[in-house]
Amino acid sequence: MTEGSPLTLLAVFSIPLLIGNLFQQAYNLADSIIVGRFIGATALASVGATASVTFLFFSVCNGISSGCGIITAQYFGSGDDEKVKRAITNSAYISLLSALIMGLAAFAAAPAVLKALGTPEDILPGAVLYMRVNCVGVPLIGIFNYISSMLRALGDSRTPLYFLIGACLMNVALDLLFVRVYLMGVLGAALATVIAQLTAGVGCLIYAVRRNEYFRLRRDHFAFNRRISMKAIQLGLPLAMQWSMIAVSTTALQYFVNSFGTTAVAAFTATSRIEQLVQQPFGSLGVALSTYAGQNYGAQKTDRVRRGLRDSMIAMTVFSVIMLLVMQLFSTRVISLFVNEPEVVRMGGTALRITSCFYAFLGIIYVTRGTLNGIGDALFAFINGIVEMICRIGLPILMIRIPGTGVWGIWLTTGISWLISALFCYLRYAAWNKGTKVKMFQN
Repeated sequence: MTEGSPLTLLAVFSIPLLIGNLFQQAYNLADSIIVGRFIGATALASVGATASVTFLFFSVCNGISSGCGIITAQYFGSGDDEKVKRAITNSAYISLLSALIMGLAAFAAAPAVLKALGTPEDILPGAVLYMRVNCVGVPLIGIFNYISSMLRALGDSRTPLYFLIGACLMNVALDLLFVRVYLMGVLGAALATVIAQLTAGVGCLIYAVRRNEYFRLRRDHFAFNRRISMKAIQLGLPLAMQWSMIAVSTTALQYFVNSFGTTAVAAFTATSRIEQLVQQPFGSLGVALSTYAGQNYGAQKTDRVRRGLRDSMIAMTVFSVIMLLVMQLFSTRVISLFVNEPEVVRMGGTALRITSCFYAFLGIIYVTRGTLNGIGDALFAFINGIVEMICRIGLPILMIRIPGTGVWGIWLTTGISWLISALFCYLRYAAWNKGTKVKMFQN
C-alpha cells in the first residue's frame, strides 16, 4: 500500500473488510431478529442487556490484537521479513493469552456485573446465561481475531472475509435450528454464535498456514522475542485501554437505559444493532487506514498518510449524508425488522432520527483514529478512551436535569459523545500534521 492512488488502494482493501464486517454484524443481527421476533421483546432485552458488558471484556482482546497487527504492518512496510515472521508468532502468544484471561474473568463476573447495572429482574436470568456462554467463547473467537489481524497487516483482507461469510451463514442456520426448532431460547442464540466463530477462526488459521508464505515458519521463529512482544504490548495496551474505557462508558450508559424499563432496553438494543451496522463502512475504512498508515509510516512516506486521510474524509462525508436521509425517512420500518411491539418500534424510530444527525462526527472518529493508530500514536488511544468515557458517564447525568428530555437523553448522550470525541480526534491529528512533537512508535 506504499504505491499508487491512496483512495483506490483504501477502497480495494476496505471493501472486503466492509463485507466481512457486515457479515460479522450479522451474528448480532441474527441473534436479535430471531430472538426478538420468535420469542419476544423480553428475550431481545436479555440479549441486548449484555452487549456493553461483553464489549468491555472483548475490548481488551481486540486492543491487543490490533496493536499486534500494527507492529506486523510496520515491519511489513519496512521490508523486514524476518521480523514479520517473529511478530506473527509472538502476536499469537500475546493475543490468545489475553483472550483466555478475559474469557474466564467475564464468565466469573457476569451475574454480579449485570445485577450492579440494575438489569430488570424479568430479563436477568436470560442475560446472565447469554453472557456466560459468549464469554466461554472468547478464547475461541480470539483465534479468528488474531489470524485476521495478521493477514490484514500483510495486505490480505479477503481471506478472513471468505471464512467469515461461511461462519455467518452457519450462525443464521444454527440460530433458526436452536431457537425456532429446538426452542433453546437465548442459550441457543449464544451457542450458534460461538460455534460459528470457532469454525471461522480454525478454518482461517489452517488456510493461512498452508497458503501464506509468511506463515511458513522455522523453529527459531517461535522463540519468544522480548523486543517485538514489548512493542506489541506498547501499542496494544493503550488500544485495549481505549476500548475498555469506551466499554466502561457504554456500560454506564446501559445502567441509565435500564432505569427506564424493559421497553427502553429493547428499543436501545434495536437501535444499537442498527448503529453497529451503519458504523461498518466507517470501521472498515478505519482498519484499512490503520494498515495503510502503518505500511507508509514504516516506509517513511508521511505525505501518503496525509493524502489517505484527506480522501477518506471525503468518502466518509458522502456516506454520512446518505445514511442521515435514510434514517430520517425510514427509521420505524428499520426498527420493525427487530421487534413487533408498537411502543418499542415508535421509541426506536425516534431514537434513530436523533442519532443519525451525528453520523458525520462518528465518521471523523474512525478515520482519524485509524490513521493515528497506524502511525503508532499510542498516547492518542488513551486520550480518546478517556474523552468517550467522560462523555458517556457525565452527559446522562446532565441530560436528566434538562426538563422534557427523559428517555431521549439516552440517544442524545450517544450523539453528543460522538461530536466531542470527533473534535479531540481531529485536534490530535492536526497536532501531528503540523509537526507538533507527538510521541510515536519508532521501528
